[in-house]
Amino acid sequence: MRKMRLSLALAALLALVPPAFAQDQPPDIASPFLNLAGVAAGPPGAPAPLPALPPRADGKPPDLAFGAYQRGNFLIALEEAERRIDDNPKDAAAITLVGVIYRDGAAVGRNELEASRWFRIASDLGDPQAAFELGALLLEGPGGVAKDPAGAKAQFERAAAKNHPGALYNLGVMALGGDKPNYAKAAQYFLRAAEAGDDNANYSYGVMEREGKGVPQNVADSVRWLKRAADAGVIAGQVEYAIMLFNGVGVQKDEAGAVEILRIAAAKGNPIAQNRLAHLYVAGRIVEHDLAKAAAWNAFAKAGGLADEGLDVATANLTPDERRRFTQIVRERIGY
Repeated sequence: MRKMRLSLALAALLALVPPAFAQDQPPDIASPFLNLAGVAAGPPGAPAPLPALPPRADGKPPDLAFGAYQRGNFLIALEEAERRIDDNPKDAAAITLVGVIYRDGAAVGRNELEASRWFRIASDLGDPQAAFELGALLLEGPGGVAKDPAGAKAQFERAAAKNHPGALYNLGVMALGGDKPNYAKAAQYFLRAAEAGDDNANYSYGVMEREGKGVPQNVADSVRWLKRAADAGVIAGQVEYAIMLFNGVGVQKDEAGAVEILRIAAAKGNPIAQNRLAHLYVAGRIVEHDLAKAAAWNAFAKAGGLADEGLDVATANLTPDERRRFTQIVRERIGY
């Protein structure tokens, strides 16, 4: 089982997806022009004006354009960003925001090619977020943007020079690509990205340090990085940390704590966590002996691509009541 875990971890490490800046914000969210208490009304039919942003701790004026974007008022964000650019054509932050709005199709039609044009202008002005965004577009080539891995790498390097965590992480992923992965360089990038606050990099560096790939092996220290990833909600990090916690590898053994983390990862659809939970329900270890739950988690794991003949055998002869509960658990989980 350890060999399988290692191969899966390394496979995941080689296939890590570059993080994105604003993809957490769905592009089709309507702008919430709400009637806000205490805000003076504008002309009939006009959207209510935005409430004032709180003062910044450093005493600088608030960024009205980005504030509007964060609150979903995309049209106002675009208008404010364009006003700033009219006042100062070298306002790199405002130019980057216009690029994000075009990329996401917020307040305007989605247009990755136009977004790339804005990102390139801001990147040339020295904005690391713009360089990162342009690199991501060049790497993926969506919406008419020409795919250019070399150009993407150059943009990531430009952003990484200013310690952009996502760019550092992507450079680590790129170092693992090709016929000759450079594990040492990847580990260096992942470490820098993790120290700069990238959650996925915590996981990636932790796995490499645990296995001694590109960095001297240090199992005890790898636990620290994997726990950081787990605490941040990185599912792969939750699984790896939980397994180490369960087995007492590099950390004080805590089977009950490990099971709670596995439950979280299993509920998020991770087949390894689902498989481990199924084994625990068969054995009645930490959790109650329950073949119906074991069969259900095994079914979910199999649906996720992780088959286990031993679990199939252990759950093959369910009683009528266990079959009923199995069906109920599966239906509740999939919402059927």
